[in-house]
Amino acid sequence: MTESQEPALAPMTAVQSGLIGRLAAQLRVDSIRCSTQAGSGHPTSSLSAADLMAVLLERHLRYDWDEPSLPTNDHLIFSKGHASPLLYSMYRAVGVVEEDELIHTYRQFGGRLQGHPTPALPWVDVATGSLGQGLPAAVGVALAGRYLDRLPYRTWVLCGDSELAEGSVWEAVDKAAYYKLGNLTAIVDVNRLGQNGPTELQWDMERYARRVEAFGAHPLIIDGHDHTAIDDALTRARSRPDQPTVILARTIKGKGVPEIEDRNGWHGKPLPKDMADRAVAALGGPGNLRITTALPEDGTPAITPNAQAAVSLPRWEPGEEVATRAAFGAAVSALAARPEVVVLDGEVGNSTHAGEFQDAAPERYFEMFIAEQQLVASAIGLSVRGYTAFAASFAAFLVSRPFDFIRMAGVSQVNVRLVGTHAGVEIGQDGPSQMALEDIAAMRAVHSSSVLYPADAPSTAQLVKAMADTPGISYLRATRGAYPVIYGPDEQFPLGGCKVHHAGSRDALTLIGAGVTLHECLTAAAQLAEDGINARVIDLYSIKPIDTDTLRRTCQETGGRIVIAEDHYPEGGIGAAILEALAGPDMPELHAALLAVKGLPTSGTPQELLDAAGISARHITAAARSLLQTG
Repeated sequence: MTESQEPALAPMTAVQSGLIGRLAAQLRVDSIRCSTQAGSGHPTSSLSAADLMAVLLERHLRYDWDEPSLPTNDHLIFSKGHASPLLYSMYRAVGVVEEDELIHTYRQFGGRLQGHPTPALPWVDVATGSLGQGLPAAVGVALAGRYLDRLPYRTWVLCGDSELAEGSVWEAVDKAAYYKLGNLTAIVDVNRLGQNGPTELQWDMERYARRVEAFGAHPLIIDGHDHTAIDDALTRARSRPDQPTVILARTIKGKGVPEIEDRNGWHGKPLPKDMADRAVAALGGPGNLRITTALPEDGTPAITPNAQAAVSLPRWEPGEEVATRAAFGAAVSALAARPEVVVLDGEVGNSTHAGEFQDAAPERYFEMFIAEQQLVASAIGLSVRGYTAFAASFAAFLVSRPFDFIRMAGVSQVNVRLVGTHAGVEIGQDGPSQMALEDIAAMRAVHSSSVLYPADAPSTAQLVKAMADTPGISYLRATRGAYPVIYGPDEQFPLGGCKVHHAGSRDALTLIGAGVTLHECLTAAAQLAEDGINARVIDLYSIKPIDTDTLRRTCQETGGRIVIAEDHYPEGGIGAAILEALAGPDMPELHAALLAVKGLPTSGTPQELLDAAGISARHITAAARSLLQTG
């Protein structure tokens, strides 16, 4: 059954209306009780949206709560994650969270019901709480439903009006309209008050609507406390197969507690116990209403994952010059043999070579244009649906602009593959605005991340393939220029490993590089060898996880003398990762030279810029000689 064939929903009966009224009251009571007991939380933000969620839960959400991984279940994402008391109260209403857990473990150490929702709960798709994140991730979920799964599930998102000041929300609305995601509905709780006073537009519903319409979605303005109006809006949203709907619900913050309704200064504050007791009594006291949500239709996703599908990686000959970004494009295109692999581009696919995947599997290639936040968020949403998503763009923009999405992906513990090309001063004439010199540090800091930096085409291809099966957030840094192939086509590159070159029993020191600087280290080693100095070289293609054992052993075997060269700022980069790995009382005295980009680069040729930054072969050679003289 397609979205346009959804069965008509019968009009709401008086009995259902009464049930929804009781449910909304219970949701309010439970939101007050759990936050007051915890001594923290956001009850007023929950109270304003209680009627909206009561109607959705009773009338429109299709979900089997006993089987949260059922592929046909609807998705409900609280983009306003601070309204977690309301979400958890809904879980109690459907019977998956018991009263004791809600009232006594909310926001408590060791409990599942954290201050903002996380996938520690099986009914939560993505962690929220950083505003402007839920709707963008929902776009990825809806993309999967319409174009990949081809199932009639819907994605519902509760947004707050404050987060509509975030540009990421409008990126999401724009891309949802572009891809005709009629299976996506945003419900905006326009309660007028933010954390520190009125919101930008307050209750100017027409201005909100004009903005929504300008981005291509269908706006519906309603009274967010009128159950019939809410039901009608949700029904109308379900009837538009080719256009997303944004329901703009005018609500009152703190609704149901007259003492604080529409009063500033109550955001993020639980009701004091005496006030909470009065409010709960006025709302009818604690309830034990249990809701039976409509079950989803039967269905099977159109795409069946096959991680065992045969993948024929491209092959290159030693000495052949290939850019690692080109090797990425060839490798990810080979991965198209796996039906669950999808690729997202930020309108630079002809440079990153991600666009080559479009030729291999056009139905699994999504163009997000210059909207890097939405690029990463869509990958997260697709990952929620079980797809192996690669998102690629220039490293300077892929990591910096959507970093909050990457950080929150770590909180969500989703699996996302990011490929950043054109990294470091090596990119040349484009200058410092295009040079990613902070990306390694940023990505190393993310929970569950892997950071990879291959030096040639075969290592790139092997690492791209490994990324497809690596849980968490993996980041591959690729260079712009073409460099000689070093490794054979069957060489293996396990995550957490490294490659050792020129190892011998009389090695005087170790040179460590990755990516472009690995080639500079190899050249430096050859220069030193002309003077009878044996230098071991390490290709640190896996920066996180890092091969601590090999680094420690090599350091011991070469007298603690190491030269590290990286095309990155020194703060938090490769040198920092190595020195952290070598720290400890069991290590010999360390004599280390860290060569990194320590000034602001300019335009120039790649070799001029590498030399100016002090990370070219001649600087590595000089640093090595200095270590041997002093250490």
